[in-house]
Amino acid sequence: MTTDVFLADCRARLAFDLLSNTWNSVVLWALRDGPRRPVELREHIGGISSKVLTETLRRLQFNGLVDRQAQPESVSGVEYELTALGRSLLAPIEAFGAWAFEHGDEVMAAQDAACARETPDLRPAPAP
Repeated sequence: MTTDVFLADCRARLAFDLLSNTWNSVVLWALRDGPRRPVELREHIGGISSKVLTETLRRLQFNGLVDRQAQPESVSGVEYELTALGRSLLAPIEAFGAWAFEHGDEVMAAQDAACARETPDLRPAPAP
């Protein structure tokens, strides 16, 4: 028996996979205040195409994190809302967002430094 907690079928990897997709966390966070129609989600999120939103909502539904409810009186016909399981991810998403807010500048500085090391300086050398 192995004790490696990061095997392909382990629960920790499952959780990391769920949160590693940028749009999963964004859509879950956008649903935190209650059900929304797809058009409302796109307006609220910004920068997400209809196709990617549909794929994300299907993935979240497949994983039991959102419910799709038919709304016959609505133009779009459907609304999405968090399940109890989906709602249980809000605290980790919020914690990760707080970490990003606190350390985002440091990460971007490290990225800039790495790019500067990899890109040769194109400025001419100073004259002697």
